[in-house]
Amino acid sequence: MTRDCTVKIASSLFWIILAAFRLQNLGAISKSIYAPQNFESKIGSKEPKNRQKNLYGTLPRLFLIAALALMASCYRVSDSIDPHVSWPLQDRHLQGLQSAFRAFTPEEKAADWTKECVIASGFAQQLDLYRAISTYKRAEILIPPTEHQRQLEIQYDILFCYFLGKKYDEAIEAFEKSRLAHVDKTFPAYRDLLLVLYECYREMDNPEKQERIFEMMTNTYPDTAEQLKLSRAIREGEIAQVDLFADGFNGPSYLSNLLESYDSGKKSVAFAQTLNALFPGAGYLYIGQKKSAFTAFFLNALFIAAAYEFFHHGHTAGGIITLGFETGWYFGGIYGAGEEAKYYNERLYERTASASLNDHKLFPVLMLEHSF
Repeated sequence: MTRDCTVKIASSLFWIILAAFRLQNLGAISKSIYAPQNFESKIGSKEPKNRQKNLYGTLPRLFLIAALALMASCYRVSDSIDPHVSWPLQDRHLQGLQSAFRAFTPEEKAADWTKECVIASGFAQQLDLYRAISTYKRAEILIPPTEHQRQLEIQYDILFCYFLGKKYDEAIEAFEKSRLAHVDKTFPAYRDLLLVLYECYREMDNPEKQERIFEMMTNTYPDTAEQLKLSRAIREGEIAQVDLFADGFNGPSYLSNLLESYDSGKKSVAFAQTLNALFPGAGYLYIGQKKSAFTAFFLNALFIAAAYEFFHHGHTAGGIITLGFETGWYFGGIYGAGEEAKYYNERLYERTASASLNDHKLFPVLMLEHSF
């Protein structure tokens, strides 16, 4: 249940309790005015009839309170999903990839900055990224100012290490402080640089710059841009967009398999909410949460039984308060069943999509052509 929904339920319960005490006070005042003790002693007590009359007068109020609680506590849960599909980094992803930059000359190998670069490259290949970054930064300090191309290469390697370590904000900061913003496709790792920046801006939720990088990729590497477009649709759960790719000319069969696997296993959010409305706990049982189903049924049954006993024995205020809590549990359970069905669908989609993205190298990190 979301924070807004919880706040509104609590607000509804407050007004229900306040209304209950107002009804109780009005009942007490009415009894003291219209049923004095000396008059009752003469004609006999009429408390049962008055109690029944008060109960009938309370029913419209109860209906109004229940309607208010319904509007305040229950939201419709969207069928759309918001998956979080991430890539696990393993050293095998970088094995077999060569450096994009030319090898060091014998003269360069004698320099201290070159030795630092070699050591940093060794750390990076072992995914000891912290040491790799520190060593690359030492090389950047030692390199002569005239070595412009080598400076760019070191700056790219630092950026690349931050990216592999999923330190996206540090990667963007390193890029903005470097001269990499001025390179073009003549830079040997230009395509990989665009892929790294695209992923960093995506993870940092900067759609404007992400789209700018995508446009640059479209202008220089249109095939890679098409892969990124498909990758984004799969990772963000854009089912309609993925379906368009699958139905397109020579659409890959794995997309149809992805959609079929998801459609066959997903749960209906509306059906889960409907089940829980008809029988509290049934919506949770539908998505396989047996403990939650038992808890929902037990609590609803307990509050309903308690409210009945209060009303049956004439304790109107207690009945209204208990009914208020039951209203919160009931409608909160309906909303919760929908949320849990949506959560179930997201986890199902993430497992299926992650396998497809890994097998067909649609994660940006798997599209890279070069390493250290």
